Amino acid sequence: MINRRDLLKVSSATILTAMAPRLALAEVATGVPLHGLSAFGELKYPKDFTHFDYANPDAPKGGTFAFSPPNWLFNQSPQTFNTLNTFSAKGDAPPRMELCFDTLMASALDEPDSIYGLVAETVTVSADRNSFAFKLRPEARFHDGSPLTAHDVVFSFQTMQKKGHPELLLLLTEMKEIVAEDDRTLRITFTGKHSDRAILDVAANMPILSKTWYETRDFDASTLEPPLGSGAYRVGSVSAGQGIEYERVVNDWAKDLPVRRGLNHFNRIKIDFYRDRQPQFEAFKKGDIFWRMEHTAKTWAIEYNFPAIQQKRVLKREVSGEKRPQLQAWAVNQRREHFRDPRVREAIALCFDFQWTQKNLFYGMYEQSQSLFEQSDFRASGKPPPEELALMEPFRDRLPESIFGEAVIQATSDGSGRDRKNLKRAVELLTEAGFKRDGNRFVDGAGKPLNLEMLIQAEVFTRVYSPFINNLQAIGINASLRLVDPAQYQTRLQDFDFDIMGMAIQLTATPTRESLESIFGSRSASAPGSYNLPGIADPVIDALIAKVSDAHSRTELISILRVLDRLLRIRRDWIPNWYSANHLVAYWDMFGFKEPKPDYGFPVETLWWFDEAKAKAIGKV
Repeated sequence: MINRRDLLKVSSATILTAMAPRLALAEVATGVPLHGLSAFGELKYPKDFTHFDYANPDAPKGGTFAFSPPNWLFNQSPQTFNTLNTFSAKGDAPPRMELCFDTLMASALDEPDSIYGLVAETVTVSADRNSFAFKLRPEARFHDGSPLTAHDVVFSFQTMQKKGHPELLLLLTEMKEIVAEDDRTLRITFTGKHSDRAILDVAANMPILSKTWYETRDFDASTLEPPLGSGAYRVGSVSAGQGIEYERVVNDWAKDLPVRRGLNHFNRIKIDFYRDRQPQFEAFKKGDIFWRMEHTAKTWAIEYNFPAIQQKRVLKREVSGEKRPQLQAWAVNQRREHFRDPRVREAIALCFDFQWTQKNLFYGMYEQSQSLFEQSDFRASGKPPPEELALMEPFRDRLPESIFGEAVIQATSDGSGRDRKNLKRAVELLTEAGFKRDGNRFVDGAGKPLNLEMLIQAEVFTRVYSPFINNLQAIGINASLRLVDPAQYQTRLQDFDFDIMGMAIQLTATPTRESLESIFGSRSASAPGSYNLPGIADPVIDALIAKVSDAHSRTELISILRVLDRLLRIRRDWIPNWYSANHLVAYWDMFGFKEPKPDYGFPVETLWWFDEAKAKAIGKV
């Protein structure tokens, strides 16, 4: 969310061979300690690997990385913060608090769905694949030097299952039991209803807390006391709501492990908070911020002309995006009665003129989004092939007939900004949905106007959304924009207190049942703080998501998710809007980095390093 632009990052095994260990979780050897797990296919790295290929063990340590985080998780906000507790739904936490905590295993960013041991040295899978035994490394330590044991893991998982942020809690829904068999051994058992790949999400994303530290503290508390962690960084200086620094842990217990070696080079990671993008951009131009990812087309197209650019002290470049499904869309809140009819949601979609926006506001830099799984193999197109039809057939009487035809494509316009054909169709849909004209506005059967408030948290969105709002008003919807401060935005997001709002979520390369349920499943519709912003509660969608657990090949998974994509696009719970295939990145030329970047992640703060010679050349030392 994941900005909420980034959801949880995650993602076998037979007995390993030195050259090409084939590891498919459905075929995994049971009763054998394994160094890694993968959902499908092969593990890239053998048991004796020394570091990930995208890491650089020879890079120097040092320097400060002051940057604007392009993504964030859980309850985090890029605009302000009032708590350092990022694993609760309460309050606003600063991005990158997760760097202070270790997990059982770590994701490989150059594989779509593989994880390798971090705190856990090995994992052993039971014969029924419902139980996973982890052997912990004896050297694992918290930052105060106290040992990290299986009892800490048990405490952490049980706490998250009861009180954690919804995105963590939902991952543990099917965890039946977690038991510490001794200080170094723990066993996680699932109910049997889980995806057999659920363990990948859980092992790579569930933070490990200190049980002893929390014996005298309330996990739910919103507090600025730095929590005790075990990760590569710890909290350094803090200025509430204004800035935070993370300090590299010099004696990090895991610094020489294969999953950590050659990463985490900066001595300090510094984040300053700005309520709006323009002041943040000005800080970058002055050199107070060293790296940023640009999300505003106008700024990228015409405002990167300041002296440091001309002097080549600041570089701008396009970097290829990750090979992961991307959802960028507006969520229409069906908890509000007026938006429950899909015809109303389709009418709303028809009022956005992408072609006009692309030409006049986006400088031709974006593509019109069609899918909830954009830029991935899960994006449906054309008519469903036989394997997809076979999946749909059991639900035929509960599916819209149109799903058996061409996949839904977002309306195109004449580029005028007010396409009469599209707006006329929108009026027809609202009329079919039971709304009537009362003067120049639509009202329901009780005479209540059809109101729609677009919730935003930054002034920059006013420019893009205003033409959309004008078209909605033109057809008779009482539409408006509501700009709120970050704290209020976060509260309204968590409480689902909005009509419509935009969201960008990057899913994992191999989505699991649990991660899909957190966005599209009925169970998450009533969980405050979840990413099921539209409030989707459809038993057919739930049934399709459940089938993900039964996919024993990537080909099967692709078919299931393409059917899900077809249905979601018809329903328009989420209205896809636009996307960019590349990252737009600018930075002061004082860093080293290894190319090419990994395909499944771009955590610059852990991949790049400070280059003193370059910094001196541009006067930054």
